Amino acid sequence: MRLSTKGQYGVRAMFDLASYSQNGPVPLKQISEREEISLNYLEQLFLKLRKAGLVESVRGPGGGYLLRKRPKEIRISDIIRAVEESLAPISCIEPKKKPKCHRIDVCIPRLLWKRLGERITQFLDSNTLDDLLQTRKREYTRITTAKPQKENERRKEKQGHE
Repeated sequence: MRLSTKGQYGVRAMFDLASYSQNGPVPLKQISEREEISLNYLEQLFLKLRKAGLVESVRGPGGGYLLRKRPKEIRISDIIRAVEESLAPISCIEPKKKPKCHRIDVCIPRLLWKRLGERITQFLDSNTLDDLLQTRKREYTRITTAKPQKENERRKEKQGHE
């Protein structure tokens, strides 16, 4: 199972916006450069995110985008749904689509895929932009404290070989 680029880029762009919008609106051009996502693609995604009520645009000099809710109120599943991604692992269990398969009533494996879809939804519902921001803080702390320790170990190793 694979999440499309709409979902991946939508989450990355929203994480970037959550990371940089404390001091005011963030232009899409800056998100595009930092995240290496085409500006045209971001414009399409942000139209959908705005329509879903997740972001707001600010026009004029110093304009850009802001989150409409606090990061802890924006679930990852909200972002993915906003960019028109289905969370269902297979098409016959998508809630908004009428199943095309004639075996729908007798297909036992479909129940497995349905449970998988429910777990995916629960997982993405339970994670917010704030969770990603907190993870970044923890990882940054872990990386920055591990780096000097590794350098000290290398120095001691080097001294022991001399």
